[in-house]
Amino acid sequence: MSDINLELNKVSKRFGGLQAVDHVSFTVTEPQLIGMIGPNGAGKTTLTNLMSGTLKPSSGTIYLNGRRIDGHPPYDVTRAGLGRTFQITRALGRMTVMENMMVPGLAHNPRANRMDLEARSHEILNLLTIDHLTNELSRALSGGQRKLLELGRLLMLDPSVIILDEPFAGVHPRLQATITDYIHRVHEDGKAIMFISHNMGAVFELSERLIVLNHGALIADGEPSAVRNDPAVIDAYLGHDEDD
Repeated sequence: MSDINLELNKVSKRFGGLQAVDHVSFTVTEPQLIGMIGPNGAGKTTLTNLMSGTLKPSSGTIYLNGRRIDGHPPYDVTRAGLGRTFQITRALGRMTVMENMMVPGLAHNPRANRMDLEARSHEILNLLTIDHLTNELSRALSGGQRKLLELGRLLMLDPSVIILDEPFAGVHPRLQATITDYIHRVHEDGKAIMFISHNMGAVFELSERLIVLNHGALIADGEPSAVRNDPAVIDAYLGHDEDD
């Protein structure tokens, strides 16, 4: 089981006059399933980009397992133990599914034995129920299958903290069940998983902890049933229809 200690301390991001993330602080010290929710424009993706190194905070600090990672490039953050997916999948379309799996494996460990990486790839692809697509070009996959492939590529990096950006968006219900099962099994392997989703059914089914953002600020952080009944959360998000 990987050590987990993710700490955000008053993290902020400003784009000109827009305060996209406003002094957000929280810690993750165990392999929890954490939902991150909030209305459109709440700062969820910006905060994910700050944690993963795509953006540099305007102020505040982010530590992972005792190492400061804010401002470091994404590849450095990944090597430190934090990996993320994207709402729009980024599989390499002209490569096969197996080749897509090998790229992050070799990037994570250039000296790795190829046969070992292939064996690990097959193990993950079998878990994701897409091992039969090993030799298919990734551009030939359905949207849901590409989501599964991106999850597999992420697992090849063996991060201790995983952030999933809208893992259920545009996914067939059958594949959604596969992704849900994947999340449970990876979590049971001792990893912290934080996921952004507007699918409230999936959020409340999966989450052990909920983080809620509104206008860039953290307005709630706790056990889902308590957060669900928080007046600030109801007013900002759950009490209104979403058009996402």
